[in-house]
Amino acid sequence: MAIKTGGGFLNEINVTPFVDVMLVLLIIFMVTAPLMTQGVEVDLPTTRTVRNLPQDSEHLVLSVKKDGTIFLDEYQVALDELQAYIQRLVAKQKKQLFLRADKEVPYGTVVQVMGEIKAAGIDRLGIVAEQPKQDKKR
Repeated sequence: MAIKTGGGFLNEINVTPFVDVMLVLLIIFMVTAPLMTQGVEVDLPTTRTVRNLPQDSEHLVLSVKKDGTIFLDEYQVALDELQAYIQRLVAKQKKQLFLRADKEVPYGTVVQVMGEIKAAGIDRLGIVAEQPKQDKKR
């Protein structure tokens, strides 16, 4: 389909505005994507020896909220299905697993979750915590 202009037919589409819009969308996505990986809101316990959680994609975070609900990254998982999910998503893909449990979760619940992790074949588990307020200022 050609468009008639003052001097003749224009048979090419100008893609420059399309490319400009796509580049702007790409930049917006690149800036906001790391902010969206925060995961589930959990009130973590504090300890003095804390290292930062790795930012690569070679790990998964298992979160246990105060009410006992379990999330693998941002997807809710039932305790009886947890072992199968961990075997499929962590053990088979050789990813690292980190446990984030709310400080008010009963110890028994955390032990149950850790038992499911061990039964799934995970030997190394990272535990996520926060630094106390006075240590953050240093």
